[in-house]
Amino acid sequence: MNFQQLRIIRETVRRNFNLTDVANALFTSQSGVSKHIKDLEDELGVELFVRKGKRLLGLTEPGQELVGIVERILLDTQNIKKLGEQFSNKDKGQLSVATTHTQARYALPKIVTQFKKQFPKVNLVLHEASPKEIVSMLLDGEADIGIATEALQDVAELATFPYYSWHHGVVVRAGHELEDVKKLTLDQIADYPIITYHQGFTGRGRIDEAFEAEKLEPEIVMAALDADVIKAYVELDLGIGIIASMAFNAEHDRHLRLLDARHLFKINTSRIAIRRGSYLRGYAHRFIELCAPDLTESKVRAELEVTSETQG
Repeated sequence: MNFQQLRIIRETVRRNFNLTDVANALFTSQSGVSKHIKDLEDELGVELFVRKGKRLLGLTEPGQELVGIVERILLDTQNIKKLGEQFSNKDKGQLSVATTHTQARYALPKIVTQFKKQFPKVNLVLHEASPKEIVSMLLDGEADIGIATEALQDVAELATFPYYSWHHGVVVRAGHELEDVKKLTLDQIADYPIITYHQGFTGRGRIDEAFEAEKLEPEIVMAALDADVIKAYVELDLGIGIIASMAFNAEHDRHLRLLDARHLFKINTSRIAIRRGSYLRGYAHRFIELCAPDLTESKVRAELEVTSETQG
């Protein structure tokens, strides 16, 4: 048994049992992948995969048991490497943070600036991704930390922590008639074409829930992934926008106005996520503390040590 065999088992499941994709992902040959699988099965004395001819269709019962063990072994192997790096190069290394455009653009700039001042030798990599992609990156070990509003809290393998809470606001062109309304209603908003976030991004679910609760069917004429695009098309007078209020800057958005909508849409909470069982370098803990000072290293470590099985 060797680590390459274990990597192949894990990658086979991740690549939906397509051995060509597995070989490409691991920079080896398909025949080599097949041989490693067969050698491991022979050593264990059990079949790990359900087969139809030469095709793999899924996992057998022992295969299902093995995958969980393989994931833990490979994760701990990565943890051991990080542990060594922590003590040999305490303030040097790489930190990968996967986050959405909204967080990267509006919530993290000050945090990143402070972090780089404290750890100039750490290569900080920000990956912009959708919430679902962030989950995948965390589970695959491609990111150390994930930050988003959606998706993270629903995954048992991730430990999540509240980062900050925020509200949606309505953005209109300067001089728009809604500026004169003292307290907006959903009925009034629904009278206009609406530009807002794409499904699954930046609290879009909260927006839809609010209109559905009032049995309203707003005309969503455009959906975008980030507030900058929404604001650009509002400025072109294609509709009114619903954005995260933090994305509005009165100095830069001089031709637009942000209208209070805190009473219309439920509060949103952005969260920080880390894969359970993973080892974080000291500078990763400092990054988290810069985001949320109450998330001390001891508090985060304690939560990371809780296994997904215990959570389930």
